[in-house]
Amino acid sequence: MKAGRRKTADATTVLDIAIDRMSPVPLYHQFAEQLEQAIEHGLLLPGTLLGNEIDLAGRLGLSRPTVRQGIKALVEKGLLVRSRGVGTRVVHSTVRRPPKLTSLYDDLEEAGQEPSTRVVRNDVVPASAEVAVALGVRKGDSVVRLERIRYANGLAVAVLRNHLPTDLLLDLDTRLLEATGLYRLLHAVGISLHSGHQVIGAGAATAEEGEHLGEPEGAPLLTLRRTAYNAAGEAVEYGTHLYSAARYVFEFQMLMRG
Repeated sequence: MKAGRRKTADATTVLDIAIDRMSPVPLYHQFAEQLEQAIEHGLLLPGTLLGNEIDLAGRLGLSRPTVRQGIKALVEKGLLVRSRGVGTRVVHSTVRRPPKLTSLYDDLEEAGQEPSTRVVRNDVVPASAEVAVALGVRKGDSVVRLERIRYANGLAVAVLRNHLPTDLLLDLDTRLLEATGLYRLLHAVGISLHSGHQVIGAGAATAEEGEHLGEPEGAPLLTLRRTAYNAAGEAVEYGTHLYSAARYVFEFQMLMRG
């Protein structure tokens, strides 16, 4: 099933929804699924107005209860918001990411979510005890500190904080960091990532973190701590990342052991 969009003279979005009425899948679910795909793939950007349920039902050839139920499912997921007298608009898309040793920049680009970056910090600092253990250096040794805000389709989704050995990348230019992902820069100088260890948790946004992510202070955040290693088992980077819980999920595939 495929969803697209075009704009009418009054700038409302008209969706081309392919509904299979012979399918056992409920119509509202087909509608909601295609609408969600359009949001996730950037066809419907944050702020896009869909109109009210009556207009949507008429344009899409669906019943109003079907449209209402499909919209309700996406409102509950946090993808849409309904405003009295205005209609339904897109809030944001949810970034879905598998637990693999990949760059968020690459994952967003692959998903068609137009990644961009703002560098907040790019300097050299003494290693804290936590960073020293992760990178295998002594406490107080000089390490590179990076802090970046990662955006998807112009919307902040993550605060990325990384520490690296100072001899790893001799020229970590801020312009390069804002133009591409860190792992791409490592790969460009011949550094291949072989394995990693990461821990996923939860936390609450500080005032500064909330400002970076467009969230109120105390908003729930997903947290990730990752140490990446090269083929020789040497630590390449240590990251402590924060993700908006409303816009980001980790997906896992699990198998039953016999």
